[in-house]
Amino acid sequence: MAAIVAVTTLLCLLGAAPALGHEGNPDFRSEIESVRPSLPGVDFEVLNYDADMELVDQGGHEVVIYGYEGEPYARILRDGTVQKNQRSPSTYLNENRYAEVQVPKSADPKAPPVWKTVDDSGTLRWHDHRMHYMATGTPPQVKDESKKTKVFDYEIPIAVDGRKGAIDGSLFWVGPADTAKAPFLVIGLVIVVLGAALVLLSRRRRRDGDAEGREDNQGKEAW
Repeated sequence: MAAIVAVTTLLCLLGAAPALGHEGNPDFRSEIESVRPSLPGVDFEVLNYDADMELVDQGGHEVVIYGYEGEPYARILRDGTVQKNQRSPSTYLNENRYAEVQVPKSADPKAPPVWKTVDDSGTLRWHDHRMHYMATGTPPQVKDESKKTKVFDYEIPIAVDGRKGAIDGSLFWVGPADTAKAPFLVIGLVIVVLGAALVLLSRRRRRDGDAEGREDNQGKEAW
């Protein structure tokens, strides 16, 4: 029974497609090329392949991220307070990978920001549509799905201590990630099946040996 469960689990893994949503698409890689201005204690990192950007501000700086219409979208204050602008359309569009949301009428990129504190750790993590492919399927730039291919370059405007700049990056197609795991899963499946067979064979031999031993003992007692 245990062998059947193990085999079934591995088969499910072989056939499972990677979940997207806000977890990113493993067929892509979003890579940061440069950050302007670059200051000690202000670090950016891409998370989940192409899904999220993380800003860690441990240098006592004020960092502002600008939205899709040039409005202030989010910021970290010098004391580590993390805030998002409730008037920024980006605040709502970023809730869904493909921006399939209803933006409230109160969201106005030209209106003065209304800041809402969401954290105080000096760390901001957000989904940004500028750093991933906004459609399903394979991008037209990809001619060979087995080769790493640049899809596009992107720029996310920022300001650090009032100095305007940007996160410059590139999105790459790297090909289906699950195909790389398939050989290891097949090997694992073979090992599980062989192991289960050896266990069953060992148990059968043990039962046969016990049965022969009982027969011999009965024979001796009869004499």
